[in-house]
Amino acid sequence: MKRALSIIRICLFAFITMSVFNPDPGLCASSHRKAKKNHSVRKAKSLSSAHSRVVKRHGKQKTRELSIAPPQDDALSLNNQALLLYAQGKYAEAEPLYRRSLAIRKKQLGTEHPLVATSLNNLALLLDAQARYAEAEPLSRRALVIDEKALGTGHLDVATDLNNLAALLQAQGKYAEAEPLYRRSLAIREKQLGSDHSDVAQSLNNLAALLQDQGKYTEAEPLYRSSLAIREKLFGNEHPLVAISLNNLAELLQAQGKYAEAEPLYRRSLAIREKIFSSNHPLVATSLNNLAGLLQAQGKYAEAEPLYRHSLAINKKVLGVNHPSVAMCLNNLAGLLQAQGKYAQAEPLYRRALAIDEKILGKDHPQTINIRNNFNTRPMKLN
Repeated sequence: MKRALSIIRICLFAFITMSVFNPDPGLCASSHRKAKKNHSVRKAKSLSSAHSRVVKRHGKQKTRELSIAPPQDDALSLNNQALLLYAQGKYAEAEPLYRRSLAIRKKQLGTEHPLVATSLNNLALLLDAQARYAEAEPLSRRALVIDEKALGTGHLDVATDLNNLAALLQAQGKYAEAEPLYRRSLAIREKQLGSDHSDVAQSLNNLAALLQDQGKYTEAEPLYRSSLAIREKLFGNEHPLVAISLNNLAELLQAQGKYAEAEPLYRRSLAIREKIFSSNHPLVATSLNNLAGLLQAQGKYAEAEPLYRHSLAINKKVLGVNHPSVAMCLNNLAGLLQAQGKYAQAEPLYRRALAIDEKILGKDHPQTINIRNNFNTRPMKLN
């Protein structure tokens, strides 16, 4: 994300990564299921789960602005500058621009205007990408309230708001709160857009991911497959959204022990991402991590380790050393080392991962609990 990107790549990355860090900008893990054995390897389900209204989910950058007075152009310009910075992972630079855009819109349009909701939504997504959930959630909720009042409960922008808030709740492990929001979003989109629209595919994917997080594999699989089928039909076989669906279906198959079915899907997803983005892109990091987890599950430790290390290096560079995604990458690498009896190497990685998540997510977050369990149940090194 630090490298110079063409406008096309920026738009694609913004489109894919405008997500609750759930999400997929390089997450080593977004799922929060109970650990298998002592060191469950977590996968990113590539949620394409929350998208600013500045980015249409069918892959074309398009500002969805209402007809307004010329002074509002300043807010739009700031918003779009922030979007490009966000797409490059420059969160610290993007945040003041989003806040300035929000302030202008509130002053010119009042606090109940849909464009204010757009700015709130965009800022919430930026905070969410940095795991600043406590700051992001009230903004996301406020955006939803504004749009429901101004546009009506069946509007497509409301569906986007519901989706974004659900993804934010899911990132915090609040599954019971997230599910009805995802289902409402899906229902609105199916009614307004039909069953073969890209936004419907997104909703199917995200609901499937939530069901998977709860271990409801048989309910999740047909949703993933439907999402994949829609995306392949709309975009062809080498689109980044197809890579997301391939990755997620592969993870679900792996969770059911169907390794032979999962591996070619992971590899296809990785190949698409390397072709479209770059070898050091956080989405590539996600694919590397997930393929490594599959190899580890099959006992192919020598093949898995360099993939884990590469994934960790990418995420440290892009997200910073204190991000929950980095924590889970550390957890995954530690689990691999532990599986090989390399306890002295694994222990400091577990400790670092746990420290990050306790600070950022809190001691009771599912991801923190998972890492703590992995660390506490590791075998003692024999003298």
